[in-house]
Amino acid sequence: MADPHAKMTKATPQEVMVSVVLGLVAPLIAIVLILFLVDSIQSDQIDEDSPDIAEKTVLRNIAPVAKLEALDANAPRVERSGEEVYKAVCFSCHDAGALGAPKMNSKGDWAGRLGQGFDKLIDHAINGIRAMPPRGGDPDISDIEIARTVAYMANSSGASFKAPEPPPPAAEPAKADAAAAPAAAPAAAPAN
Repeated sequence: MADPHAKMTKATPQEVMVSVVLGLVAPLIAIVLILFLVDSIQSDQIDEDSPDIAEKTVLRNIAPVAKLEALDANAPRVERSGEEVYKAVCFSCHDAGALGAPKMNSKGDWAGRLGQGFDKLIDHAINGIRAMPPRGGDPDISDIEIARTVAYMANSSGASFKAPEPPPPAAEPAKADAAAAPAAAPAAAPAN
């Protein structure tokens, strides 16, 4: 009985040529790729003995971890818009809906909350509710900024709340007194 595995398959001359060419070209391509890899690894190496690198390393190692920015406590407060506060504080939870927070621009998430009214939503934002910390976790946000932010977020989801305007800035007392007081009359010369 003849062994079926012993039969030789017939190959055309074209198949033989393709096999020979691929057999020679494939290892050459592999060698070239390995050389490119070695070259890129060598070019990425940093000469740590270089004075420039040593100086940069020292400066990076002794750099302060944090920077302190001193603010003037008497500087006038700049009230932010609802959108600015949202982008600075609220987006981290309300963009993703984290911990049950109603998502921005989601009418379904806000539907039940809008019925509670603007004042109740502001109260929840100021005092916190469930997983939301008071003032969204930023104690420096003013009540007006919170109201603006609540209006901004709720209005994006179908409400029509009016964001409060900031109160007009109070005139400085020294300027107000100077403007109100008439110019002092020159003192009369004493009579002899």
